[in-house]
Amino acid sequence: MLGRLFSKIKKGLTKTRNVFSGIVDLFTGNHRVDKEFLAKLEEQLYLADVGTVATAEIIERVRKGFLDKEVGEDVKLFVRQELRNLLADPSEGIHYAPVGPTVIMIAGVNGSGKTTSIAKLAFRLQSEGKKVCVAACDTYRAAAVEQLTVWAGRIGCDIVKQQQGSDPAAVAHDACEKSKAREFDVLIVDTAGRLHTQTHLMRELEKIHKVVSRQIPGAPHEVFLVLDATTGQNAVLQAEAFRKTVKCTGIILSKLDGSAKGGAIFAIKQRVGLPVKFIGVGEQIEDLEPFDPDAFVAALFDKSED
Repeated sequence: MLGRLFSKIKKGLTKTRNVFSGIVDLFTGNHRVDKEFLAKLEEQLYLADVGTVATAEIIERVRKGFLDKEVGEDVKLFVRQELRNLLADPSEGIHYAPVGPTVIMIAGVNGSGKTTSIAKLAFRLQSEGKKVCVAACDTYRAAAVEQLTVWAGRIGCDIVKQQQGSDPAAVAHDACEKSKAREFDVLIVDTAGRLHTQTHLMRELEKIHKVVSRQIPGAPHEVFLVLDATTGQNAVLQAEAFRKTVKCTGIILSKLDGSAKGGAIFAIKQRVGLPVKFIGVGEQIEDLEPFDPDAFVAALFDKSED
């Protein structure tokens, strides 16, 4: 199982791995850790979207630890471990409510893969034996409700929705009532795709938060921010903006399979501090995996064929 999971993550990271191969290639051949080597390593880390601050820290530590020494496996392992250290420990997964439904709110801008990530998460939880309901609270965009309805039908998941333009908080209220009455294990609440400049949508997000907290003790138990890996450093900026308004508890990093910018995960963790809970590594409904930092970094440095 572990081997299959690693292969799946490695395949999903193919485009990012191709970028990281430029880093891995630096550790071959006979040369020393000198000014030229450090400049090349710095350039490759930038190209891999690791971020300015993280890159500067890694370069300084390599310089202090290995200056004028031969470039070998020890330097490669050091850089690999430095990248690993930038990430959180393996995710503890979802924090479930001790009693009653666990409420997971999902935030993110339009186009980030939010709706698909909700479907993948619901499917994953159902496969683990959970009884799941989704609330279509993105009532400002008709396509969002329609897409979520289609996905719910495909995976056999209950959905609570109203017509376009309805009060999102009212949908959340109804979903909480249904989840309690029918003893659902998990309620996943979609919210309108928004930017930090859209204050009216941010207020709606706060309203939904208040409604679910009144209806279900301790809710929302998780607030996941969906970020599109293909946007690279823009994902970092989005995470910072949302963090100022919403008390996010974790990140779902989507579309890793379609991106060469997966290295942004290092900058996200360092700049925002939120744990990456799940990663999207493919287009299929089962292609959402719990984030494993060890497997992630190992996959980036693995140049063997799939």
